[in-house]
Amino acid sequence: MGAWFPVPGSRFLGAKGGWVESHLTVTGFVVHGDKTLLLCHRRLRMWMPPGGHVEPGEDPQEALLREIREETGLQAGIISDRERLPFDYPAQVPPPCTILVENSSEPGGPHQHIDLIYFCRSLDGEALRPPTPDDVLVWVSEAQLRRSEALPLESCGVDVPLSEDVRLLALEAIRAVREASA
Repeated sequence: MGAWFPVPGSRFLGAKGGWVESHLTVTGFVVHGDKTLLLCHRRLRMWMPPGGHVEPGEDPQEALLREIREETGLQAGIISDRERLPFDYPAQVPPPCTILVENSSEPGGPHQHIDLIYFCRSLDGEALRPPTPDDVLVWVSEAQLRRSEALPLESCGVDVPLSEDVRLLALEAIRAVREASA
């Protein structure tokens, strides 16, 4: 018995009918204290947590921790409210908090991301890798999220609002990590 997960590049029947190419992706809301880490996706001009595609040979947990490390320099631990079942094989990975189906505007033609959303705890505090000229990383407080503040993108001189799904998931991640730490 096993679960079916779309393979990167597979196709599935979309909500409006017709076949749509899908990519399996992971996203991790990394929390430290009352803050979560977001990065500005320059091409999309929006704030989002670290994440990316599950590569061949990776399970979702491996992909998530790799993406967080590559994009932020942080080591992270996945928060899960489910305990592992008492067997060693087959391997078990923590389930995501939710799964989003997102239309993607990446190069290579229209497709959708089957995005496994995880909540994580920073194992390195707020010690991010040195920034590169191309990225903007920011720790966003619970208070800022509750106020729905737009976040400044200094290099462009503009404030970029958070999408509602990112804002609400970030708040839920802070709550989940707080409860797991209690």
